[in-house]
Amino acid sequence: MGRKDRIAEPWGTRTPYGPGETWPVRVDTHLADGVTPDEVDRWVRSASLLHSNGDAMDIAVKDGRIVGVRGRADDRVNHGRLGPKDLFGWQANASADRLTRPLIRQDGRLVACDWDTAMSRITGRTQELLDEQGPSAIGFYTTGQLFAEEYYTLGVIARGGIGTNHVDGNTRLCTATAAAALKESFGCDGQPGSYTDIDHADVIALFGHNMAETQSVLWTRILDRLAGPRPPAVICVDPRMTPVARAATVHLAPLPGTNVALMNGLLHEILANGWIDRDYVDAHVVGFEELSRRVGEYPPERTAEICGVPAAQIREAARVLGGARRLLSTVLQGFYQSHQATAAAVQVNNLHLVRGMLGEPGCGVLQMNGQPTAQNTRECGADGDLPGFRNWANDAHVEELARLWNVDPLQIPHYAPPTHAMQMMRYVEDGSIRMLWVSGTNPAVSLPELRRTRALLSQDRLFLVVQDIFLTETAQLADVVLPAATWGEKTGTFTNADRTVHLSEKAVEPPGEARPDLDIFLDYARRLDLCDKDGEPLVKWDDPESAFEAWKECSRGRPCDYTGITYAKLRERGGIQWPCDDEHPDGTERLYTGGAFLSDPSYCESYGRDLITGAPLEPAEYRAMNPSGKAVVKAAAYVPPHEKPSRDHPFALTTGRTLFHFHTRTKTARAPQLQAAAPEVWVECSARDAAARELAEGDLVEVTTPRGSVRARLRVSGIRDGVLFLPFHYGYWDTDTGYEPGDHGRAANELTLTDWDPASKQPIFKTAAAALRRVEADPRPSAAPTNTASAPVTGDLAPTRGGPDAQADEELTRPLEADAR
Repeated sequence: MGRKDRIAEPWGTRTPYGPGETWPVRVDTHLADGVTPDEVDRWVRSASLLHSNGDAMDIAVKDGRIVGVRGRADDRVNHGRLGPKDLFGWQANASADRLTRPLIRQDGRLVACDWDTAMSRITGRTQELLDEQGPSAIGFYTTGQLFAEEYYTLGVIARGGIGTNHVDGNTRLCTATAAAALKESFGCDGQPGSYTDIDHADVIALFGHNMAETQSVLWTRILDRLAGPRPPAVICVDPRMTPVARAATVHLAPLPGTNVALMNGLLHEILANGWIDRDYVDAHVVGFEELSRRVGEYPPERTAEICGVPAAQIREAARVLGGARRLLSTVLQGFYQSHQATAAAVQVNNLHLVRGMLGEPGCGVLQMNGQPTAQNTRECGADGDLPGFRNWANDAHVEELARLWNVDPLQIPHYAPPTHAMQMMRYVEDGSIRMLWVSGTNPAVSLPELRRTRALLSQDRLFLVVQDIFLTETAQLADVVLPAATWGEKTGTFTNADRTVHLSEKAVEPPGEARPDLDIFLDYARRLDLCDKDGEPLVKWDDPESAFEAWKECSRGRPCDYTGITYAKLRERGGIQWPCDDEHPDGTERLYTGGAFLSDPSYCESYGRDLITGAPLEPAEYRAMNPSGKAVVKAAAYVPPHEKPSRDHPFALTTGRTLFHFHTRTKTARAPQLQAAAPEVWVECSARDAAARELAEGDLVEVTTPRGSVRARLRVSGIRDGVLFLPFHYGYWDTDTGYEPGDHGRAANELTLTDWDPASKQPIFKTAAAALRRVEADPRPSAAPTNTASAPVTGDLAPTRGGPDAQADEELTRPLEADAR
């Protein structure tokens, strides 16, 4: 397989198959130039680090270096296939600008030191703050890319040892709504569906989910179904003309921020036409009558006025959904990063509940994740949840966890909901949180309203620790920087979006003095002398496998039960879906078969929230509403976006991803093929909007919101009128001069607002009011457009100028010098 082919043709060749058949195997491989398979010393088992699909792969090792990857033909997730980020992203491991020694801030600059100096500074500041202010002075903000073993260890240290309630992950920005929506409907996190539902479904609906770019191998599976006999119908809800939209049977392009109205309109038609399973509803659901009343207010004509989608299209989409015999739905950021995120995602669950389509082949919901181990953060307690999907508002659950850790229940903070990431940043801003430990994420680019974010992270009163593999924009602001090992350099487990657990083995040594995240957390716990009630070490494990065994015990009897999984079993079998226990020794493909839910008041992970206000339900309220543990159908009225287009800012701005990059490009921009495919930020608008402003493809334009401005080249695309799109990946680490306040940025989050969904607390990246103007016309003579309908990859997939090696290696690995704050 040629290097260039998987940039121009990111989903590879078709292997068609029909409903009920097994997806054919296709093994994708990429090796470094000059390396043949016969020259590989060994292949080491792993899974993808650059998306949530969980693509299983083997890492090729030669002379102690990673030299390539190949897909695992026998794995249940990908059947051998790899996406572009899988194939090329591994090259970032060997970048010359990897962090290899700890750094501390001295006289305003970051300077290298030894581990003892760095860790002593961290533990010394921790103890000072505990003595002076208590646990509330300390916060932990982590990622969606560590291993389960590392998240669990961090959760034990933070909650059981230090006793802080300030623990969250950047998964709050990404898929907090997935967890929230599942809790609202089913009482517990955990995806009901399985990727194998694609093999059986006759209708596949993607709600705000550009699967072609976010989970490219999963989209390959759908493309192979579409190329085979009896292909499924596809419903796409997205304001952009994405590859998913082009393949769709019905494409609905609503105005950003109107998803609840659209879902209510679809459900109106489903109920009005009797396309429901009344027996299933009567036996397994509470709340149906309220839903029926609410969606009765949204006939297609009213919905069309709100969403800007023709009423006929709404009726046609509802007809396809209502006529499905096996319906699979997926949901992602187009729904999650909006002001009514949880309310919209819950309506997708409602669609399946009223149709009785859960727990059977082809009948499922995937409230998708965006990151490779986002599911692990939620399971293991490294975000706003307690480990093992325990209910923070259920004293019995907290006491159970305290017995497991051998600590006093009062040591585990549960006086209020765990602090979500955006509230943590407010506490940093007002000086309440005075130490923030950031691991494996880059909030100086990924959080909203970046000018404000940079200011709060740069405060002298904040002690900022950053644990990462590169000197990111956030690391450049830190007081201490810890060099971490990454994928391929350490061992641990991943869990993907359909509950499949993979083992990722250490293939090579990390560079210099870099350490696995688990080792760093264990060192921190030892230095703080964190103990249980008996004076024994609180953290009783010392390596990945013993940490996994401890996590398994924490999961015992809970919905995410891992007790039937071992490292040996994962090495032998590959991916295994939880729950895996004595009752399900081979794992569990689908949840909620036969209407058996996890929502009993004594067992459920959450009692739910009001979808409009976010107010949590009291335990007594939940028991009265759902005494017998059924699924909960929750209705919601449409509420307009908090920031609407105006005369000065007439566009709705939405942000998102591109196929070739992951998050803030700290890895993917260091892979030459991926960086060459999408080297610069761009902005999309519709042909009509471009013509009205006399703009042309390639013009340098400026997008402005009340918070800032971004300059980028224009792409004239199939996005709906009145909407602008910016990819959010582009920060400043690889620019010549960095970013100074007052400059025109290139990071999309210069423009986004500090606001969040009331239920999931997920920030809003999909609705901001924006203006657009030309700065200069495209000066390039006869420049080939980057977005043409005839190109193999179009829209935001379009390769830009230059071949895969167009950017010199030295540009990708330029060392960074940390500036004073």
